[in-house]
Amino acid sequence: MSTLPQFAQAVQDPDLALPRGLTSSGGRNDPLRFAVYRNNVHVSLVAALAKGFPVVGKLVGEEFFAAMARIYVGQTKPSSPLLFTYGADFPAFIAGFPPAASLPYLPDIARLEYVWTQAYHAADDPVLTIEALRGLSSNDLLESHLEPHPAAALVASHFPIGSIWQAHQHTQPAKVTSNAPETILMTRPALDVIVTVVPARDAVFARSLLAGDSVGDSAAASATTPGFDLGAALVGLVSLGAFTQLQGAPQ
Repeated sequence: MSTLPQFAQAVQDPDLALPRGLTSSGGRNDPLRFAVYRNNVHVSLVAALAKGFPVVGKLVGEEFFAAMARIYVGQTKPSSPLLFTYGADFPAFIAGFPPAASLPYLPDIARLEYVWTQAYHAADDPVLTIEALRGLSSNDLLESHLEPHPAAALVASHFPIGSIWQAHQHTQPAKVTSNAPETILMTRPALDVIVTVVPARDAVFARSLLAGDSVGDSAAASATTPGFDLGAALVGLVSLGAFTQLQGAPQ
């Protein structure tokens, strides 16, 4: 009998022969049937990418996306049985795919969509509320760390990727008027993933806080950012469900 690794390699590589010992129900080697199976696996992975990166597909068109996805699938196979994790390096692939070079924001749109999928499947931990912070003194609040919710993540780009993504959530894409860089916060406080364009004045604070820095250190990192307001930024992030609990709060 063929081993599982040999079988997996043959499924991934069309240049490999039918694994030794692999037979049909009639006891015969059947290269044609195996080729059909291999093709079905390939097609299912292309379909998984199309499902996971719908806005990328809308931006380049179905035919272009299918051709690009087929090349990616030919080079990259899943490393996990959880198919929603497939495509982690698809954004990097797009960045190095010459035919997509005319859309420089496309890799970041793909990053946003992959993070969206991971947020959707993240653990359903409780969400930290503003009420949990009300009893802290100012000093204790500044020394506190807030543990990020499993679904919370930031995606920063030199392009208005949040506005582009939002514009393509409709059957008829809306016009994108912004051309400024955007930082996107992904959260899932309930059942639905929320995609929020973080105000530019709060981006450094959000990045620092989600990286594990204290509230005070995160505020200090943002001190020279025009328009930054600690109270407004903190309330905004907590209200969106970015955190799950206080971590290491002073007693």
